[in-house]
Amino acid sequence: MLVEDDARIADMLLNYLSASGFDTCHHADGLAALRHLRHAAAGAEPAARMPDMLLLDLMLPGMDGMTVCCEVRRFSALPIIMVTARVDEIDRLLGLDTGADDYICKPFSPREVVARVRAHLRRASGQLLTAPLASAPPTQGWSVSASHQQVFWQGKPLPLTPVEFRLLQLLASRPGQVFARARLLEQLHEDQRDVSDRAVDSHIKNIRRKLAGAGADALHITSVYGVGYRFESAD
Repeated sequence: MLVEDDARIADMLLNYLSASGFDTCHHADGLAALRHLRHAAAGAEPAARMPDMLLLDLMLPGMDGMTVCCEVRRFSALPIIMVTARVDEIDRLLGLDTGADDYICKPFSPREVVARVRAHLRRASGQLLTAPLASAPPTQGWSVSASHQQVFWQGKPLPLTPVEFRLLQLLASRPGQVFARARLLEQLHEDQRDVSDRAVDSHIKNIRRKLAGAGADALHITSVYGVGYRFESAD
């Protein structure tokens, strides 16, 4: 799904995505897009299909992209790429705090957008990992399933985005080991583009919040000052 109110940009992206084999629906209004996604998630309207990915502009009529992203994260973990002309660091981190998986800054190359879409869809389907990672062994109350791309606590899946899943899977695959931010960044983006390591901090913050919300008090992601993070489980 593409949510973009600029008709020229929308037509360009729709043409490139269609030529690349993607079936893309388009909304020019944030509220209309959110309504579609809610109906699709609830199965309320047969014509409203749940997309595999959301390309979401920041500045939209009806409801802005950040609010749409926050609302979508209440009921879905589909990959979300924010498209924005606001390129300062605060806006980028705010976008990640809402649960977005990636951002693209205007002006952009439509070929880059298509490449990012392909990469995130491969990741979401479990086809792309920087290195093979075994599922973390189940311990008291929790387990990680690489095949299902899910983390379970007390038998229930945590509402993690694809990026959050990859980070937690990597950390949990080696409990007690410290992972540098640079290593964790590799798990976020395969193309090695210049992304601030503060993006890792933002995603870790979201993971911690979701662990706490699920009552997973036995699971901890500990900060190691000046280095990175390690995962700990109180079995």
